[in-house]
Amino acid sequence: MKIVFLEADNLGPDMVFDRFSELGEVTIYGQTPDELIAERIGDADAILVNKLPMRESTLKDAGNLRYIGITATGTNNVDFTYTNTRGICVTNVAGYSTDVVAQHTFAMALYLLEHLRYYDEYVRSGAYTKSDSFCHMGMPFHELTGKTWGIIGLGAIGKRVARIAEAFGCQVIYSSPSGRNTDSLYRRVDTDTLLAESDIVSVHTPLTERTRHMMNYDAFCRMKKTAIFLNAARGPIVDEAGLKRALEEEKIAAAGLDVLEQEPMLEDSPFRALSGCGRLLITPHMAWAAVETRKRLLDEVWMNLDAFRNGVERNICRG
Repeated sequence: MKIVFLEADNLGPDMVFDRFSELGEVTIYGQTPDELIAERIGDADAILVNKLPMRESTLKDAGNLRYIGITATGTNNVDFTYTNTRGICVTNVAGYSTDVVAQHTFAMALYLLEHLRYYDEYVRSGAYTKSDSFCHMGMPFHELTGKTWGIIGLGAIGKRVARIAEAFGCQVIYSSPSGRNTDSLYRRVDTDTLLAESDIVSVHTPLTERTRHMMNYDAFCRMKKTAIFLNAARGPIVDEAGLKRALEEEKIAAAGLDVLEQEPMLEDSPFRALSGCGRLLITPHMAWAAVETRKRLLDEVWMNLDAFRNGVERNICRG
C-alpha cells in the first residue's frame, strides 16, 4: 500500500511517523499547495490530510486511491458525494483534544479576567522595582466564583468546560444551537438569555449555516458590558468586523480567540488595529495542540489506517 502524508507539518515537527512504514510505502510532505495535490497522490492507495480540499478536481486522477484519513475531527474539506461514489473510505478522529481545548479556554479566560498582560508588562517594565508598595492594583479584577458562565454548544468540550467552571464556583447555563444536546445538570436557555445573563460566554459548537456569524455585532450588544467572550470552536462563528466594533465601543469587556475566519491571520485582519489594546487575546489555532494530544491523534490516525488495511470499519465518515 502506498501511503502519502500531504500535511505532516500540521501535526508538529516533534511527531514521529516511522511506524507508518509498517503499513506500507510511505511518502511524507510537510505541506502541499492545492495545485500539487493531484501530482503527489497520483499512484497513492491511501492519503493522510488535514485541511486540504478532497474533491473531484484534486482526486479524479488518483486511480488507485481507496482511503483518505483526516488527521482531525472536521471533515468539511471532503466532498462526500464524490468519495462515496468512488468507494473511497474516509475516516477522521474525534474526541482526542477535549481536555486541552477546555484547558485553553480557561487559560484565555484567566489571562483576560485578571489582566495578566498588564501586570506582566508592569513588572517587565521595571515599574515594580520603583514601587513604594509590595502590591500593585492598577487594573482591578474579579473572582470567577459566583459568576455565570454561558456555554454555546454543550457537546464533549462544552461539558468539560462546564465541569471546570463549576469547580471555580461558577453558575453554568447553556444553549444548544442544534437543539440536540441536553443535560439536566445545567439550565438550558435560549441564546438571547444566555448572552444577557452570562459574565463569561464560551463557544463550543460546530460550524453550520445556523452558527455561521451567529456572534455578530448585535449579539455582542446583547451581552453585559463587563462580559468576556471566548471562541475555541470555529472562526466563522464570529463576525470579526462586528467583534472589533463591539470591543472598540466597549460593548463587552474583552475577547479571547483561538480561531479566525481566515487562517493564518490575514495582513488586513480587522483585529490588527486592536493588537495593543489589552482586551483582545488571539492565539494561533493551538488550543488543540498539546504534545499529548498530538501523540494521541497520531495514534488514532495509525489505528484507523491499520483497521482499513485489515478490512475493519473504524471511525468511518460518510458525510
